[in-house]
Amino acid sequence: MALPDITALARRVLPEMTDDLRTVVELETPSDDKALLDAGLAAIRSWLVERLGEPDEARRYDGGEHGDVLAVTYRGTAPGTVLLLCHYDTVWPAGTLAEWPFEVVDGRATGPGVFDMKTGLVQAVWALRLLRELGLPHPSVRLLLNGDEEIGSPASRPHIERLSEDVLATFVFEAAQDGALKTARKGVGLFEVTAHGVESHAGLDPYAGASAIHALAEVVPAVVALGSREHGTTVNVGLISGGTGRNVVAARAWCGIDVRIAEPAEMARLDAGLSALAPSDPRVRLTVSGGWNRPPMVAHEASVALFERARTIAAAQGWELRGTAVGGASDGNFVSALGRPVLDGLGAVGSGAHARHEHTLLDHLPARTALTVGLLHALASDGQ
Repeated sequence: MALPDITALARRVLPEMTDDLRTVVELETPSDDKALLDAGLAAIRSWLVERLGEPDEARRYDGGEHGDVLAVTYRGTAPGTVLLLCHYDTVWPAGTLAEWPFEVVDGRATGPGVFDMKTGLVQAVWALRLLRELGLPHPSVRLLLNGDEEIGSPASRPHIERLSEDVLATFVFEAAQDGALKTARKGVGLFEVTAHGVESHAGLDPYAGASAIHALAEVVPAVVALGSREHGTTVNVGLISGGTGRNVVAARAWCGIDVRIAEPAEMARLDAGLSALAPSDPRVRLTVSGGWNRPPMVAHEASVALFERARTIAAAQGWELRGTAVGGASDGNFVSALGRPVLDGLGAVGSGAHARHEHTLLDHLPARTALTVGLLHALASDGQ
């Protein structure tokens, strides 16, 4: 069957896909609520079986205090395996759904997590369902669902890296950027700089103290100066706190720093720069904590070739696929950093991630689902 026919078939099942989207959005799965994450993943597991049948392989990995990881594999009709990477956690706290329910108005689906990234999860499942219904040759499909992406994937990262090792490609169903696939993403560093001073009374004995706040105010400009437009590195001091009272020379102050890098080599430069920070008062001691949450996702040769294949498939369906670089990170960063082919941004078209205007444009679901079908079918020959 030609690819345009697959798009037409996907349009016919759009009402069912929309119903499924409602189902998964109405499962509240905040990243910091283990009980809701467990319940949500169990419900998603049942939904997978309803749509695709029992998987040929399934394993649930304990996430500890974070959301568990579910990996299921459906055997294909061609050699090789493709990894479909999705997260089921959202940034929205428990109770959000009561005041902001799932709703569809004029083709816009809204609700907590609908854009980031529960639409992508629905697309991934329906792509495999349509592929199997059409009887098109395809590799095995390994679907990995993690519940801690929004907090940096601390528990799921080793599983993502291990389960992407032996695959033909990894598809990440994060939302698109205005319809474009995300061919490059910045890496993320999350750091804290803490100043440890000497406390004293600001009026009675001001010179006996060494203010941590004053010292931190000195070094913050040096922190910001580590940014580099030339190299695509941004440094933002987004949090700052310290002291116990107006009349107290502060013994402690700290700031929270967000670093974004486009080039892997920038990690070493930023590490050195943060380590070299020093206030003018030698009585104040600085400590740097935190670290690199995700390496950058660069457009290396294997991923560029995969994107070009996706663009060819989209053109055969009658639409133009674009790629873009973005400042946000995803689990695709982990896969890319290992030199493995990855396509990111295969999920929803819409906007408003992490905001109350978060929404998905449902008219785009059929074409993007058909694109995944076409990619999986095209990769059937790669595992020979």
